[in-house]
Amino acid sequence: MDPRTFLEILHTAERLKDATRHCYTSEGRHESVAEHSWRISLMAYWISDEFPEADMNKVLRMCLIHDLGEAFTGDIPTFLKTSSDEKREDELLAEWVSTLPEPFRGEMASLYKEMSERKTLEARIFKALDSLEALIQHNESDLSTWSENEYDLNMHYADDKVAFSPYLTALRELIRKDTIAKIEAESS
Repeated sequence: MDPRTFLEILHTAERLKDATRHCYTSEGRHESVAEHSWRISLMAYWISDEFPEADMNKVLRMCLIHDLGEAFTGDIPTFLKTSSDEKREDELLAEWVSTLPEPFRGEMASLYKEMSERKTLEARIFKALDSLEALIQHNESDLSTWSENEYDLNMHYADDKVAFSPYLTALRELIRKDTIAKIEAESS
């Protein structure tokens, strides 16, 4: 890849460091989109032995690129994001991806399609981790940062996304138990 093109791609991706998410860190500041992507990538790496039949390198690539569209739109919490928001983000991302050099243009377009369809094991693992990481981050943040609807979301969100995997289902249940313990501890 031409060095100038490489730098331009990195400059676009850098926007994710400044794009804040709805979640807060354990120290009380807004989490960035880049931090979220980094942690789900770590999650994929550390659970790779649970899915020996999966192409975990592909899952890692999905984790790394999944929120690049937010470099153009910013983060919109899942419970506020409309189909119009999703369409706009997808269009801006596709426009940007179409400018990338091969093989990245083709590979990324293929990965985004696979993630969107969620038919492959790799796409299902990625989507489960994406959802679980948000729940874990909420559990790590102070309850004062939660919006009212997040109490229910932390109890039920991602159940459908982990159902294909006994391991991820058990992880989801442990996160739910941590949520209950957090709410009980901070309520007393």
